[in-house]
Amino acid sequence: MKLIKVAAAVLNQTALAWDENKSHIIDAIRSAREQHVSVLCLPELCISGYGCEDAFHSPGTQQIAQDVLLEIVPETQGIIVSLGLPLLHRGGLFNTACLVADGRILGFVAKQNLANEGIHYEPRWFKPWPGQVCVDIEVGGGKYPLGDLVFNCGDVLLGFEICEDAWVGGRPGAELARRNVDIILNPSASHFAFGKHQVRKRFVLEGSRAFDVSYVYANLLGNEAGRAIYDGDAMIASDGQMLAIGPRFSFADFHITTAVIDVHATRMSRARSGTSRVEVTYQQDSCAAAEFDFPGIAPEQPKIEPHAWENGQVVKEEEFARAVSLALFDYMRKSRSRGLVVSLSGGADSAAVATLSGMLVELGVAELGQERFVEKLSHIPGLADAADGRELVASLLTCVYQATRNSSPVTFEAARGVAEAIGARFFGFDVDDLVQNYVTVVSDAIGRPLTWDQDDIALQNIQARARAPSVWLLANIRGALLLATSNRSEAAVGYATMDGDTCGGLSPIAGIDKAYLRRWLQWMEQQGPEGIGPLSALSKVNQQQPTAELRPQDAGQTDENDLMPYVVLDEIERAAIRDKLTPLDVLHRMEARDWQYSREQLGVWIERFFKLWCRNQWKRERYAPSFHLDDENVDPKTWCRFPILSGSYERELAELRKYLGD
Repeated sequence: MKLIKVAAAVLNQTALAWDENKSHIIDAIRSAREQHVSVLCLPELCISGYGCEDAFHSPGTQQIAQDVLLEIVPETQGIIVSLGLPLLHRGGLFNTACLVADGRILGFVAKQNLANEGIHYEPRWFKPWPGQVCVDIEVGGGKYPLGDLVFNCGDVLLGFEICEDAWVGGRPGAELARRNVDIILNPSASHFAFGKHQVRKRFVLEGSRAFDVSYVYANLLGNEAGRAIYDGDAMIASDGQMLAIGPRFSFADFHITTAVIDVHATRMSRARSGTSRVEVTYQQDSCAAAEFDFPGIAPEQPKIEPHAWENGQVVKEEEFARAVSLALFDYMRKSRSRGLVVSLSGGADSAAVATLSGMLVELGVAELGQERFVEKLSHIPGLADAADGRELVASLLTCVYQATRNSSPVTFEAARGVAEAIGARFFGFDVDDLVQNYVTVVSDAIGRPLTWDQDDIALQNIQARARAPSVWLLANIRGALLLATSNRSEAAVGYATMDGDTCGGLSPIAGIDKAYLRRWLQWMEQQGPEGIGPLSALSKVNQQQPTAELRPQDAGQTDENDLMPYVVLDEIERAAIRDKLTPLDVLHRMEARDWQYSREQLGVWIERFFKLWCRNQWKRERYAPSFHLDDENVDPKTWCRFPILSGSYERELAELRKYLGD
C-alpha cells in the first residue's frame, strides 16, 4: 500500500480582500499540516476571490494576485497545495490553479471549460485553455510551466479539473486517466442551488470510479461577493467509494475535510480495467516534477461528517434556512453593517425575512460559540455585553410594524408575535397621518379629491411609500442594513411598490417563489431546522391569506385575487421565463396538467402574466441585490436579461386569444 493523506479546504473568501483571503489560506494550510495532510486542495480563485467581476481586467488585480501567491508559497513547507488565481499570458487572462510543493511553485494549470450560463459569465473575463498545450510563463522572476499539466510529486501523479471542467461531457479527467494520474484535484467556486450537492456528489464519485483515481473536491463557502451563496461542499472519493464529506453552510472562516487514500489500490484498479487505456511515457512539456517525501500514515475509516440534517435525505427547507442565514450573516459583516432592520407587516414575506435574520444568530452561535460569533462582528459596538443569544438577536435585529387605517389588528399581532418569538427589538408606528397629508397635498394641487374608484393604485402605493422614510431613518440611526421583503413571484409581475415595500439595501428572498415560501413557513411553524426546532408564533402568519392590506378592510383584498393563485403564477413563470415558452405553448403545458381551472381562466392568467412581466422590467432592474437560490431566477443583473422596452408579446398573445376563441 502507498497511503497518502489528502484534504479539501473550504474557505470563506471575499472578492479583492487580499489580506483576509491570504490569512484564511495560510490558516487552512497550517491546520492541514497539523493534521499530517500531504496534499491540500483549496477552492477556485481563492487568492483573488471568484466574484471580482470586471476588476479581473485590472492590471493591478493581476499583479497583487501574483504578489500574494509569492507571499503564501513559503508557508507550504512539507505539504503540496493548490492555489487559485487569475493569470495573464500574451493578452489572454486565464483562470488557473497553481500547484506548490514544499515551498516551491511547480506550475499552473489553466481551466479548459468556462461557465457561461445562469449567474456565471466567465468568458467575459477569461479565455479557455486548449487541451494538451503547455507554455512557459514568468512569475516573480521565476519561469514555470502553464497549461494542461500533470504533476509528478514523489512518483505520485496529480492533475486538475477546475470546477466547470467536471460538469461537461468531455471532461479533462478522461485524458488525465490516460496519463496515469493518481489524484485529481477539483478546486471549485460552484454557487449554491437547491439539490446541487447531489449532482456534485455524483460527478465526484463517478470521476473517481471511471478514471480509477482519488478525487478531491473543494468549494468556496459563504457569501463571497453579494449575490451568490457557496455551501462549502467538500468531498473526497477513491475508486468509486466516498471517503469523506464535510459539513456545509459553516459559519467558520475555513473547514478541513481529510481522508487517507491508497495510490496502489487505484493503480491496480486501472490495471484490472479492460477498457482503460494508458500512456506509457509522458512528454516532458506536459509534466512538472518535484521530489516530495510522503510520510507513512495509518489507514482511516471513511469520515462522512455532514451536519445531522444531512445524514438522511437532504431537505430543501433546511438548505433554504441555512443558505440564507449564512448569506445574511456574511453580507452584514462584510458590508460593515451594524445590524438588520425589517419592516414587519405581519405577512408571509416579512415574517420569513425576520425569521431568517434571527436564525443566523442561533445557527452561528451554535457552531462558533458566542465569543467567536461576536468576534466575527467586532465592528458592531456593544455585542460583547449580550448575555445570551436572545440578547444578541435584540442587538442585531429591529422590526417595525407601520400601520395605516387599512391595517388590521390581526397583522399587528402576527408581526409582534414573530418579533417577540425570535427576540427582535419591535416598534409599532402609526403612519396614517403621513399618508393623509400626502393625499391632501396632491388633492389640493389637482383640485379634486382622490377616490378609490378613480385612484386605486395611487392610493395603495402612497401607503407603502409613506412607510419607507421611517424605516430608512431607523436603519440609518443604527447604521444597519435595511432588508427589502419582496419575493420572486411578485418581482415577476411587478406586484410591489417601488420605493415602498421594495426599499432596502438587500432583498434576501427576491430569488424565491411565494408558493414555496409559504410552504417553508408552514415547515418552520411545525418542525424547523435541526437543532433549532419549530417557531409556533408563525401560526398567526400562516393562518392568513396573503394581502398587501392597502385597500379599505371591507374590500377584502388578497394578493391572489389581485393576481392569480400563486401556484399558477409560479408555474407560468417557470414555463415562460425559465423555459422561454410562448404564451400559447405555456397554455398547452398548463392544459396537460390536472388543474381545477378552465382553459379560458388559464388563458386570462397567462395573458395577465406576460403583460405584467413586460410592463415591469424596469422594476426588476431597480430591485436591491438578491441571493441566488435556484435556477429559476428573474434577476436581470445575473440571470434573466430582458429589455426594459419591448413589443410586449403582442403577436404571441394575439395567437393565444385566437386559439382560445376557437
